[in-house]
Amino acid sequence: DTGQTPARAIELIRVETARRLLSDTGVPIKRVAMQCGFGSEETLRRSFLRAMSVTPQAYRERFSVSPSADPVLP
Repeated sequence: DTGQTPARAIELIRVETARRLLSDTGVPIKRVAMQCGFGSEETLRRSFLRAMSVTPQAYRERFSVSPSADPVLP
């Protein structure tokens, strides 16, 4: 028994999938939300914040391994 409801378990799987897409790809956040089964970017944001204590955008900025689409030049 995981102590989670089935809905919460599914939400956490979706958040984990979104986390990987955010760090490993440059897919727009709105598309990440749709690909992971969230109804909207806002629903992804709320679920991601609840699970990871950070917004999807902030997570991507901190943990992205792909080159930024908008690189900062010295």
